[in-house]
Amino acid sequence: MKEEQLLRAWVKLSAMVKNNRITKGLPYNEAIVMMLLAYGEGPISLQEIIRETGMLKSQVNRTVNSLEEKGLLIRCPGEADKRTQAVRCVEGKMEIFHQVHQSSMGVAKEIMEIIGKEDTDAFIRIVQKLADAGYKV
Repeated sequence: MKEEQLLRAWVKLSAMVKNNRITKGLPYNEAIVMMLLAYGEGPISLQEIIRETGMLKSQVNRTVNSLEEKGLLIRCPGEADKRTQAVRCVEGKMEIFHQVHQSSMGVAKEIMEIIGKEDTDAFIRIVQKLADAGYKV
């Protein structure tokens, strides 16, 4: 059955990503939040982080607290609504994230070498299709 094959492939991929620690150097959630900040424009609200990552509010708060303790980001009032909280990167501290990101990019390049350009394009298209549909697991 195709469903069974899809499920087994998903489990194998999940285990591979978990075991290879694609975000070496920072915990996964911290690396994802830093990526949003690094490639976004300006501060990002905590609600935006929740929406973009699918993390629970409590996970976002723990992650932001940890990144704040490490000196990688600071809290600031939200741009649209000053009652909301947003976070932004601390200038001069992005090198830590960039090292982690370079390592992650190395993993992505290795995967691309294994599956080739055509399957890479298909994988990106399929994952984006799932994301656009709002699919949550």
